[in-house]
Amino acid sequence: MNPVKHVAIIMDGNGRWGLNHKKSRNAGHKAGLNSVKNIIVETLNQNINHLTLFAFSTENWKRPKKEVIYLFNLLENFLIKNLDDLHEKNIKLKIIGNIKFSKKLNKLLKTSEKKTFKNSKLQLNLAINYGSKFELINALKLLNKSKFSISENNLSKFLYTRNIPDPDILIRTGNTKRLSNFMLWQLAYTEIFFEKKLWPDFDKNDFKKIIEKFSTIKRNYGNI
Repeated sequence: MNPVKHVAIIMDGNGRWGLNHKKSRNAGHKAGLNSVKNIIVETLNQNINHLTLFAFSTENWKRPKKEVIYLFNLLENFLIKNLDDLHEKNIKLKIIGNIKFSKKLNKLLKTSEKKTFKNSKLQLNLAINYGSKFELINALKLLNKSKFSISENNLSKFLYTRNIPDPDILIRTGNTKRLSNFMLWQLAYTEIFFEKKLWPDFDKNDFKKIIEKFSTIKRNYGNI
């Protein structure tokens, strides 16, 4: 049986769900938070150490300004309302991405990381303003300035995900089969599961089925 240490999720389909059900993309983003909470709980139940959620990409800035503002308001409200609960559940919060937001949000993100820093049951990585190509270029620049030689191991030291194991599983909801500039380096040997359901419809049973399927896969890493 393959142990699962890290699951990464591209939470796709919120906007389409909102248009289908409420005629509003923002309604889908709000509904998607319920799936976030449910999957966090199930990740804890499965004794998985790391969960990475792709919350906002560097390309998402191209969306309508009102939608972007709504998304960050949702994030702020989620952290304000749920930070104590995350802390009580022994969850460590880590932000990965180019953290350049409003002073209010930057302070909230730093406070959330600081408060939960010593927690050890689960590390919840939120990928916000994250783009893998930018991450790799930034890491190469930092590596070039350092005393280290160029190697896979040394490059990994300058990624946002340093000290985080590469994902065993990537789940993308929304019936879209692409990586969308997400963790391109880290996903080299990750098992990828494309799910037809839109993110707000994805539940703990769907999550458990994927974990069970993963346990049956023979992982060769290039060997016979």
